[in-house]
Amino acid sequence: MKARQLALVMAAALSLGACSSLNPFASGDSKSKALKPLTNPVAITETWNVRLGNAGVFVLQPAQVNGAVFAADSEGDVVRVESGRTVWKTRLKTTVSGGVGASADLVVVGTPKGEVIALDAASGEIKWRVAISAEVLAPPAVSDGIIVVRGADSRLFGLDPADGKRRWMYQRATPSLSLRSAAGVVLDRNAILAGFPGGKLAAISPANGSLMWEGTVAVPRGATELERMADITSLPVVGSRATCAVAYQGRVACFDMSNGSTLWTRDLSSSRGLDLDEKHVFVTDDKGAVHALDISSGASAWKQDLLAGRGTGRPLASGEHVVVGDSEGYVHLLRKDDGSLVGRQRAASSPILADLQRAAGDIIVQTRDGNIAAVNVK
Repeated sequence: MKARQLALVMAAALSLGACSSLNPFASGDSKSKALKPLTNPVAITETWNVRLGNAGVFVLQPAQVNGAVFAADSEGDVVRVESGRTVWKTRLKTTVSGGVGASADLVVVGTPKGEVIALDAASGEIKWRVAISAEVLAPPAVSDGIIVVRGADSRLFGLDPADGKRRWMYQRATPSLSLRSAAGVVLDRNAILAGFPGGKLAAISPANGSLMWEGTVAVPRGATELERMADITSLPVVGSRATCAVAYQGRVACFDMSNGSTLWTRDLSSSRGLDLDEKHVFVTDDKGAVHALDISSGASAWKQDLLAGRGTGRPLASGEHVVVGDSEGYVHLLRKDDGSLVGRQRAASSPILADLQRAAGDIIVQTRDGNIAAVNVK
């Protein structure tokens, strides 16, 4: 049985093609679709660039708090960067596989052996280390009141920020076959939002880990276990008008945050993820094309497929643009109103697998090989 499950997992990973963040067998260096010259491009400048170690086989995310950027590499180096200056660097002497989560007080990472490590955000001093019984692949969600760590088996652990002691654990039944994912959870006001294998989005109480509501993003379909995979492998997003998530081999769905009722669904497969603003939901599909959907109805507003085949990552809505990274280290700007490509900047030569982040007016990029860069749109 174990051999059969391993074979299925390998087949699933291979079926994802260019999606290196989920596919441990893909290098992300395969030849991408050629870029065409842009006419009168919007100026994008690099504000700063800091070198860190590589992410190895993991997807490590930078985090920003009040303009400070925190990042880690797989060798266990964790840094705080401000305006391109490394304020501190702490060597943990252990592999880091999940991170970075941060608040104004704490920086938190996880390891393949299930250790969660918290550092002081101001000094980099290690505050505590605790063990959970699960590999950590995702950035912990950190606030003053609770730290939520997601295990690779999709269990959620609520930890006390003061000492790391466990307050609660949330667990649910998952399909026998699921995708290996670095997606964590969103800690929003009075709820923790997490997507799960099988296409479910759950809102969980930060106080005690109880289920508040559950919504169906995708319904597994097909004759085989591979065909029935409909996992949510990216972060949900929360806006003033809707809470939305997307599933691999599934759909985009938006919900009423107050009670979990479904506002609309739209067939569209994505393992990369989505973002939103007041008018649109922006989604990168599994071929790398970027879509804009009307936030009220899910109707298509535009589709930009010139980035298909380039390992395009999760979109980030920023000002008048949608920003995406790709497998060759480029950052691309798309106009929000029509999806046209209007700017690009190469942050590095290695793939951008981590989600782009905002920090003090810049877009923060972390590449697989360890470049942490800030780019600015003029």
